[in-house]
Amino acid sequence: MAVMTAALFFPMTACSDTKETEHGAATDGAGTETPVPDQEPNPGKDSRIAWEVAERLAPGWNLGNQMDAHADGTASETCWGNPAATQATFDGVKAAGFRSVRIPVTWLGHIGPAPDYDIDSEWLDRVAELVGYAGNAGLNVIINMHHDGAESGYWLNIKEAALDPERDRQIKEQISAMWTQIARKFKDKGDFLIFEAFNEIHDGGWGWGANMTDGGKQYCCLNGWNQTFVDAVRAAGGENARRYLAVPGYCTNPDLTIKYFEMPEDKTADRIIVSVHYYDPNEYTLTAKYSEWGHTARTGECAGHDEEEHVKDVFSALHEKFISKGIPVYIGETGCVNRETEREQAFQRYWFEYVFKAAKTYGMAAFVWDNGAEGTGNERHAFIDHATGEFCSEPARMAVEIMVRAMTSETAGYTLDSIYENAPFSE
Repeated sequence: MAVMTAALFFPMTACSDTKETEHGAATDGAGTETPVPDQEPNPGKDSRIAWEVAERLAPGWNLGNQMDAHADGTASETCWGNPAATQATFDGVKAAGFRSVRIPVTWLGHIGPAPDYDIDSEWLDRVAELVGYAGNAGLNVIINMHHDGAESGYWLNIKEAALDPERDRQIKEQISAMWTQIARKFKDKGDFLIFEAFNEIHDGGWGWGANMTDGGKQYCCLNGWNQTFVDAVRAAGGENARRYLAVPGYCTNPDLTIKYFEMPEDKTADRIIVSVHYYDPNEYTLTAKYSEWGHTARTGECAGHDEEEHVKDVFSALHEKFISKGIPVYIGETGCVNRETEREQAFQRYWFEYVFKAAKTYGMAAFVWDNGAEGTGNERHAFIDHATGEFCSEPARMAVEIMVRAMTSETAGYTLDSIYENAPFSE
């Protein structure tokens, strides 16, 4: 995720004049009650492996704007304002109830020339140190190639690769060389460590660029890059033969992933996970144009009143495409910026609770995006201090607790239905 992140692209309906009665039923402008739609799906645990992966990973936390930060063409842990992470960071994440941490890593400025593309040892050692901290804390860990592919602005350039087969070949050679080095560095680490091939790969259009008109060339390139990644890691020896590997669809957009992603071939069965991101609707979760969310939100303060149904539609489609067929999926990034007033914070917690519970219901782990940016509003996603592991604020603590509960609670009666019925200000 960039400092400014575009969202996923699904249409949202406009706010209506619908209001809620004390029993949770909706009324139209004339006061006529209409029934609340059923909010509890029943997808069923139809694939043991996919569900076990979700339960093992969930919930997850992102050490964002940290090892993925970069300036003047070089990645640097602290150049975007966050302090260096410590063992206390990961101990705090674990104590907060998270089971996994995703450590986005940008490699820019730490890569040697072709054909070897040697990775700077100090940078790789720092990544290994953080992986060690997370392992010490008892967390699962995901590392990746992050902003190397940001908006096709650097070497991992899908725009150029789609237009030039020779450029595509060269990029694949670099992918293979770099992931081989990374995999060999960690070949003795057990399956608590997962490799994620790439982050949000796109041409700068966030899913609305040339990929829409190029006859599938960019999708084909990314599918090929994912295959190159899998082949490189599997050939690197040690624990890499059976390590879980995560691969993204285009822009990590659920809709584009469902339509155009192709599973890479893997000589090791049942060890590929699909990675998607979810920030819908972005004008609520990222830019804070709207201050409320869901069926009880006030008209003019929300992006739409069918938003819970939209969550179900997206997650149900992912379940049908992948999880029902035994293919694990995780939501590697999701989140909602911090808010100022108590009313706004109540809706933020409702968004987290509904989205994280929906992810659990449909068999996916969700990883909250935490970029360390304190305050409220646009792109302010600070929940856990990146140096101390302490909560950044009392509202942050309350938000994290609701995420953890939504992904881990097995309490009878705690369902999407019950969350929906207890939405903020539903009287």
